[in-house]
Amino acid sequence: MPNLENLKKQAKQYLRWHREGYFPVAAEIRSALPRFRELDDREILTAAFKLADAQELVARQMGFDGWQALRSGALTMTIPARQEQARPVLQSTAAQLFVADIKASCDFFTEKLGFAVDFTYGDPPFYGQVSRDNALLALRLVCEPVFVGDVREREHLLSAALTVATTDEIKRLFLEFQAAGVRFHQTLRTEPWGARNFIVLDPDGNLILFAGPAD
Repeated sequence: MPNLENLKKQAKQYLRWHREGYFPVAAEIRSALPRFRELDDREILTAAFKLADAQELVARQMGFDGWQALRSGALTMTIPARQEQARPVLQSTAAQLFVADIKASCDFFTEKLGFAVDFTYGDPPFYGQVSRDNALLALRLVCEPVFVGDVREREHLLSAALTVATTDEIKRLFLEFQAAGVRFHQTLRTEPWGARNFIVLDPDGNLILFAGPAD
């Protein structure tokens, strides 16, 4: 078992991250502490979270029922019990786009594509997330070219692919973006494999595919 003093420091780090509004820690809190399980990231980061909660988080990650159980070495979660736990289910996926200006990118996604800004991190921001319905896109600041020349457009290299459920939705989405003056790498068309899709080009050259069924 790791040194108890190190585990105390780890708990204090979790507490500090929560107070600073560091979004990645919300997922760890939600997965380990049952009372936070139904909350989204923002709700977790605005909820009361004390040192005792952070210590319980560390203890549960180590396989103990709580901090006192960890301190006493009383392992309450046996190996067979762990094997009987339900298989983890992936709830969502988020593509990461490399951008030169987080604010400008957020403006594009909100004003042109109808997304909302979930959060930005850093001062000035170097990371953020935008979402629309169940689609999530992470934005990562990169201050130098990531790709050579126009290789993405020449080779049609997609940075993200987002889907809708019906033919009507993909057509309406295309018309919505067209009315907003969005730049397209590919306009709406039906593919030989049965999809109906189009590709948006963002200000940083990222190609974002929007797809739905052809009929």
